[in-house]
Amino acid sequence: MPTNIKVGLSIVVLVVGVLMYIWEVDQGNVQLSWIVIGLSVFMVFAMWIFPETGQTREDQKEPD
Repeated sequence: MPTNIKVGLSIVVLVVGVLMYIWEVDQGNVQLSWIVIGLSVFMVFAMWIFPETGQTREDQKEPD
């Protein structure tokens, strides 16, 4: 995935996570709000750390 898409998706995930955190705190679900913000941060972290799947040389060969 291109870096500019990763940056945009990271911003969107973090903004939605913060908005959901604020909404959950407002509703009185403090424990759930921490889960929401933790999951949002983990999703962004995982997107940047774990490599994408790719094709190997064998996969790229066309069948005869």
